[in-house]
Amino acid sequence: MSRILIVEDELAISYGLEVDFKKEGYEVEVAGDGETGLRRAAEGHFDLVVLDVMLPRKDGFEVCRELRLGGSRTPILLLTARSQEVEKVIGLDLGADDYVTKPFSPMELRARVRALLRRGDRESGELYRFGDAEVDMARGEVRRGGQVVETTPLEFKLLCALVRNRGRVMSRDRLIDAVWGVGTAVSERVVDNYIVTLRKKLEPEPGAPRYLMNVRSQGYRFDG
Repeated sequence: MSRILIVEDELAISYGLEVDFKKEGYEVEVAGDGETGLRRAAEGHFDLVVLDVMLPRKDGFEVCRELRLGGSRTPILLLTARSQEVEKVIGLDLGADDYVTKPFSPMELRARVRALLRRGDRESGELYRFGDAEVDMARGEVRRGGQVVETTPLEFKLLCALVRNRGRVMSRDRLIDAVWGVGTAVSERVVDNYIVTLRKKLEPEPGAPRYLMNVRSQGYRFDG
């Protein structure tokens, strides 16, 4: 049984989510403020955190950032009443895996929860090696020569998206959908900049890449 932590201060919403998730067969715990949510997410063994952005005592962005800095790779789904694209990007850049804007469709939310739980199951035992580097999905780590390579949450998600589709060309639009989220206003140039950063961290010769390959006019391909 998957365990979900709901961090939401609006009682009507948290109660509705709790009832809905329990009907779906999940084990559910609720926290009503950011500090409590952060403590429970760090202490408990949850498969997913559903995290509101506007919270008392510590907002959702800060909770998300501290969880990722503490090494947690538990999937995080943000709930936000804000519609500005830049704030969605901030949440994803801090390590959130997906977001839903209030008011949301319960059917859509359930679908996104299922997708994140499936993704967590797939990633739990995956380990990919190439050259002197390896991507450890279970630990959420990239290592090179046995040493951990520091990557941001978005760098890690971009690398994983390419590795899982190795040998296939991934357009910039597909990468944006996979990493930043469908419908997020991110320019193709941002993808290029992240690729450059990953090459510096992982390629033996960043200027002559062997793994993170550019396919002219099409996108990128991982060869490994």
